[in-house]
Amino acid sequence: MESNNNTSKIALIVLAVLTAVFGVLYFRSNQLTKQQATSIEEKATELANTQIKLDSISTQLDGKIAEIKALGGQVADLEALKLQLEQDKSSLKKANHATVESYLAKIKEYDLILAQKDADIVELKKQNGVLTENNQVLSTQNQTLNTENTGLKTVNKNLSDTLSDVAAKNKELARKVSIGAALKAQNIRVLAVNAKGKETEKAKLGGKRIDKLKIVFNLAMNPITKLENKTIYVRILDGEGSTLSDEAAGSGKINQGGKDIPFTISQVVSYSNDNQEVAVLYTRGGVVYKPGKYSIEMYSEGFTIGNGTFVVK
Repeated sequence: MESNNNTSKIALIVLAVLTAVFGVLYFRSNQLTKQQATSIEEKATELANTQIKLDSISTQLDGKIAEIKALGGQVADLEALKLQLEQDKSSLKKANHATVESYLAKIKEYDLILAQKDADIVELKKQNGVLTENNQVLSTQNQTLNTENTGLKTVNKNLSDTLSDVAAKNKELARKVSIGAALKAQNIRVLAVNAKGKETEKAKLGGKRIDKLKIVFNLAMNPITKLENKTIYVRILDGEGSTLSDEAAGSGKINQGGKDIPFTISQVVSYSNDNQEVAVLYTRGGVVYKPGKYSIEMYSEGFTIGNGTFVVK
């Protein structure tokens, strides 16, 4: 009889322990489910906010393209940027929490390009005789607010776009991205360097005192240009249209537009997308530069990336 009582007590103890274990496991499972739900909600919110920002930038790009076209400016780079943006928007649909960070970095670059284009628009307006007034700045700010509001209203529709829409544009994207990613040389200056290494920058350079020519310029920032080594070809033409060429000084020929043309000097530059300054030095020993107006043409990866002039007295 006593043995039966002990067995019952042991059974009750085992049952109590199992009940406690199952209770703990259920509690932990329930907590884990809540944490997962919170994490999913946070990721969804982060993705939605990123999509809204990309939609806002897309609308602003449309405005910039239309305005620059109306002012007679070139928009190939912006059109390529817009197509790249649309690809980013579609790719974002497959993104997870970890990859959203890379899109935030892209958004910063897009914002920087938009700011640069605002400066270009101001310059185009000056060239077209259009005065920039304070109310235009206020209008731009208001347009930005309206754009963000529009982005909030249309985010659900844009999120439902399929990857097939992007695939149909891939061929055109590849062409325009190639154009948009081309280097752009800005602020081109020409300095005369004498035999002692003294550099001179004047409206008119003294031909007899030129031992070397130093061409200085900046490579404009472009987020869709690859960060890699770029070969830049510089072509210097005298007043009669003849290319300065000396194989001993590094001259040669390149294919441009299906034709082989001579170039004066080339240089490999590691593109860093930070408005870097580049200096190309051309030495043509024992030659006096004839008086006249000289032209500079710059090429890279099959594109003309900049032009300049200088005068020799």
